[in-house]
Amino acid sequence: MALPWKLHGDGKNVAAKEIVQPEERLTWPRTIGFGAQHVVAMFGATFLVPLITGFPPATTLLFSGLGTLLFLIITKNKLPSYLGSSFAFIAPIGAAVGSGGQSVALGGVIVVGALLAIVGVIVHLSGTRWINVALPPIVSGAIVALIGFNLAPAARDNFAASPLIATITLLSIILAAVLFRGLLGRLSIVVGVVVGYVAAVIAGQIDFSPVGDAPWVGLPQFTTPSFSLEYIGVYLMFLPVVLALIAENVGHIKGVGQLTGRNLDPLTGRALFADGLATVISGIGGGSPTTTYGENIGVMAATRVFSTAAYWVAGITAILLGMSPKVGAIIFSVPPGVLGGVTTALYGLIGIIGVRIWVENRVDFSLPKNQLTAGIALIMGIANFTIVLGDVEFTGIVLGTVAAIVVYHLMNGLGKLRGTDTEPADAAAGGDAGGAGGAAGERTASGERGA
Repeated sequence: MALPWKLHGDGKNVAAKEIVQPEERLTWPRTIGFGAQHVVAMFGATFLVPLITGFPPATTLLFSGLGTLLFLIITKNKLPSYLGSSFAFIAPIGAAVGSGGQSVALGGVIVVGALLAIVGVIVHLSGTRWINVALPPIVSGAIVALIGFNLAPAARDNFAASPLIATITLLSIILAAVLFRGLLGRLSIVVGVVVGYVAAVIAGQIDFSPVGDAPWVGLPQFTTPSFSLEYIGVYLMFLPVVLALIAENVGHIKGVGQLTGRNLDPLTGRALFADGLATVISGIGGGSPTTTYGENIGVMAATRVFSTAAYWVAGITAILLGMSPKVGAIIFSVPPGVLGGVTTALYGLIGIIGVRIWVENRVDFSLPKNQLTAGIALIMGIANFTIVLGDVEFTGIVLGTVAAIVVYHLMNGLGKLRGTDTEPADAAAGGDAGGAGGAAGERTASGERGA
């Protein structure tokens, strides 16, 4: 059977004003090389999520690779993307693991994935306009920001585990981001992890015995998810993540569309469904939930190669890495001090991505409805407001998300009814700046829109 990619030109060169489109490829040695670049770009952020949450790293790599291939199939090889670990799940996963263990957390992951897949079907049938209306930039930005800032105490605790190693790691991230250009600059988090890891080795903080005991080839660890009404309050913490994932995927599609000069909006439903299905499958097997990755957009922008063939190479490579317990053991050996430095930067970046959505969509903060929507949601998320009703506990992420949606639409509706709303109609609906996705298309050094 013939492969679906046609050769771009001579397969060796890309003219200055040309790009390699998703349905094209270069020669296979070059395509494999570009696929390897995508593996490097996604690797740092993808393994950080299992490190932080306690999920098996090798399992996460395996399902991120499988999810990427599934995404490419469902989007008909028209939307280049790598599905790596999603940072938006870190807070609810942490709460779920603390309440009922990893199996309960996986139940929440599956719920989110299923809901996202359902949203994808609805979007495929009805279009994206309703997303822009329901989640204008002020609301989606607030939700993304509060998810990141809600994690601040966890970053503090990791940092306190080894302040010196954490400081070295954090300083390395800062210097890499400002001193390096191109791909290396985009991978400042990875650079920080490597430098911090070396410092931890010198300080004698790493136990290599599990690495030595682990085989080179073997199946990763699989965990069976569980569901129980006893943990309904925990599952509710996962629901705001659905909104963040919608914003991420919409932003990814608009970002790639802008770079390729194509309108990829018709693929939005397929992308949401694919990401949701990949998250469900990963949750069933015990891997981390997935999302589209921005570092990989950076690689495409720098190389001008948007071939989905390179992503097939990346996905297959991730699957092979996931079949090596020794790779998983090396990843799991990263000490708390290194995580402290990384999470201090990373969680802040996740929060700032929400702010960036506001900036790039020109949210008018002179309007009271925007001021109160953002302000109330952020305070509830950062302070982790908690309400307990019987056996159900609602925490800051849930309450902040509900507050952002309710406050905005209540004030917007009453303002229009009373004639006190002076915001242009197109701005209220997200205008042409991407609505819920907006600025989420191009992520920062975190590797993931965070949210």
